[in-house]
Amino acid sequence: MENTHLPGDLTRSVAPHGVGAAMMTLMACTFVVGTGEFAIMGMLPQFASSMSVTPASAGYAISAYALGVVLGAPAFAIVGSALPKRSLLLILISLFCIGNFMTVVMPSMGLVELARFITGLPHGALFGVSALVAASLVERARRGRAVGRVLSGIAMSTVIGAPFSTFAAIHLGWRTAYLLIGLAGCVIFAGLWRYLPSDPPRAGRSALSELTAFRRPQVLLTLLTCAVGFGGMFGAYTFLTAILTHVLHLPGWAVMAYMIVWGCGMLAGTHIGAFMVDRNLDLTAIGALAGTTFAMMAFAGLVNHPWGLLVDVFVLPAFMIALGPAMQTRLMDVAGDAQTLAASLNHSAFNTANAVGAALGSVLLEAGYGYSAIGWSGAVLSVAGLCVFLFTISLARREAASASLR
Repeated sequence: MENTHLPGDLTRSVAPHGVGAAMMTLMACTFVVGTGEFAIMGMLPQFASSMSVTPASAGYAISAYALGVVLGAPAFAIVGSALPKRSLLLILISLFCIGNFMTVVMPSMGLVELARFITGLPHGALFGVSALVAASLVERARRGRAVGRVLSGIAMSTVIGAPFSTFAAIHLGWRTAYLLIGLAGCVIFAGLWRYLPSDPPRAGRSALSELTAFRRPQVLLTLLTCAVGFGGMFGAYTFLTAILTHVLHLPGWAVMAYMIVWGCGMLAGTHIGAFMVDRNLDLTAIGALAGTTFAMMAFAGLVNHPWGLLVDVFVLPAFMIALGPAMQTRLMDVAGDAQTLAASLNHSAFNTANAVGAALGSVLLEAGYGYSAIGWSGAVLSVAGLCVFLFTISLARREAASASLR
């Protein structure tokens, strides 16, 4: 297996209490960035009304952010390949803050979309580099738990950050909500500056060395597993509010409760998945994808049953998000010298899955198949992701066997 520690082996250069502070700061970083991503979904009505556009048109701001993520993740990973990880994280969180402050002051819809695009640019690299730094702070046998702990901030953002942003948008305005997110980013900058250990510049590293990731079948297949396998969950999440409102006719407080339960499922899945990864990475991924398949089929049958759907709203993201630490850790093992690019591309793959799941759901609804079709289509995507992953590990074993015979 490849060595994933940063130059200088940070596990030896940081005191135990310093590791805890660094981990908490990285988790807070993913929490704030996750809040910045999910906030607009809860404040979309206020945002659309303020900008004098329809909710459908307001949704382009979400697409602009996702486009920034997809393009920014590889770009920053390549450009920042020779930088110390600490310096790269400080640059990325600075751009995140600038993008949110731009969002606050932009007067027109087009300029707001530009601001959201800029804010999305550092997103994937922030998560990817944070995971790499977390893995470098612990011994190899605890990498999965370290990565899961840091990425649990994303799940926490759906439980705490996004609902708080919705509350702030309703009572103080959506611009104030983004101002608070930008200020929180500044606090994260100070925390990263204070608690992250310094690592030396990566001498001899270049953009070309990171681009070797694209020549590694194991990297590409792992990313494809994410891009396909996560699609069903994102499709369900995209249309969950519509199901709760238009099918089950639940009041606003109940819709919020379902969203919090969804976030709790994500949080549970992150921790369980991280714990299992350190025991058997491949079985964790297989179990997550298989469990998601059954949860998506249950989703299809429960769209008219509020209590059953409430249970599935916890189980579905728990299974699916358990895949996250497994894929992030696996990329560390197969990326070789292209660690930063591979880790960052993982989040581009997530956003590709977001686009695929939401688009497929929209097509099915417009064709008149109803909301249950989202569950069935999600199950198909999960099975497809499972098939890709099974092929990936089969190919890896054949490659290992071939190498042993040389």
